[in-house]
Amino acid sequence: MAKNRFSSGEGPSQRQLRVGELIRRTLSDVLMRGEVHDPDLNRISITVGEVRPSPDLKVATVFVAPLGGTLGGESGEAMLAALRRHSGELRHHVAKAMTLKYAPDLRFRLDETFDRLDETRRIFSDETVQRDIAARDDDDDEADLG
Repeated sequence: MAKNRFSSGEGPSQRQLRVGELIRRTLSDVLMRGEVHDPDLNRISITVGEVRPSPDLKVATVFVAPLGGTLGGESGEAMLAALRRHSGELRHHVAKAMTLKYAPDLRFRLDETFDRLDETRRIFSDETVQRDIAARDDDDDEADLG
């Protein structure tokens, strides 16, 4: 397959990014309006954080989280199970909104971005880390003077 001369070959292509964003918006709208008739799914406000389509655009990994926080354990798995149960219907909504040859197969995963951000904040607020950052800043200041 020919490579685009403007692309370094790393990361998603512009087409993947556009398709992923369109899928994300479509799924967000469908879930917000409650177009999927499932009480388990409609009682949870779901955030679609990111969609990563495969290079051939036939599979899309959808990262979801409950609005306003994380759902760990059984609650998160129940949300994923409900989304997976209705993946065909959600795929149909996506297909209507797009003009692709194939509607991508949707695979749902919990979005752990917010958990990682909280963990990073916790690490940076640790006394030892703060001391190391302050020491590094002092070293940088001395190097500027010398």
